[in-house]
Amino acid sequence: MIALTIRLPHDAAERLKGLAKQRGMSVNELVERMACEAIASFDTESRFRALAAAADVPAALAVLDRLDRDDRGPDRE
Repeated sequence: MIALTIRLPHDAAERLKGLAKQRGMSVNELVERMACEAIASFDTESRFRALAAAADVPAALAVLDRLDRDDRGPDRE
């Protein structure tokens, strides 16, 4: 584990302290959790973009069209 020093405006630091206290955790735990969530979000977006770049767009649109038709049913055409 490493130590990381960050500089925040005073009011932002105080708000983080209040948020951490309200959630029953230390500021360190709060920032660690926020960092993990940001990294997970970035990883998910990166994976999605990689999959989308390799996607067969016409095939995907055909699946969506089929699902739309199935959802409407034969009497709603």
